Amino acid sequence: MFWSKKAQPSVEGMQQSEQCRLEAEALYRSGKYHCAEAVLEVVRKQFSPATPETVVGMVSGFGSGSGVGCICGAVAGGTVAIGLALHDKKAASHLTKELHGWFKEKYGVTCCKSIRQTHKGACPVLTGEVAGKIAEMLTRK
Repeated sequence: MFWSKKAQPSVEGMQQSEQCRLEAEALYRSGKYHCAEAVLEVVRKQFSPATPETVVGMVSGFGSGSGVGCICGAVAGGTVAIGLALHDKKAASHLTKELHGWFKEKYGVTCCKSIRQTHKGACPVLTGEVAGKIAEMLTRK
């Protein structure tokens, strides 16, 4: 399956996108999940529910820009989540590129340290936005 940026998600897809956005932000704000974990958990629940919750531990090291401030953990966790949901290397690569481009356009960079300096306090919101964007991309027809 190949996704097009021009394709539109269905009404149900938009509702699912909004639900994912809200859930990921809430998980982050709860303090039980960091950005990467929250994104992966929400996408796992919505798009790969048979996958055990323990896979979320795979992205534990991605929080706070992998601990050193590099790539945004929400984007890194989102990249893993796309692969989990699709099981298709070409489609996953396509959507990952789109996710990174969308994020960079929205926030200017994908570097956690830079985002936290220029968008103070944005992590819970951008975590939700990444999860919502992934859901929107996955539900396009």
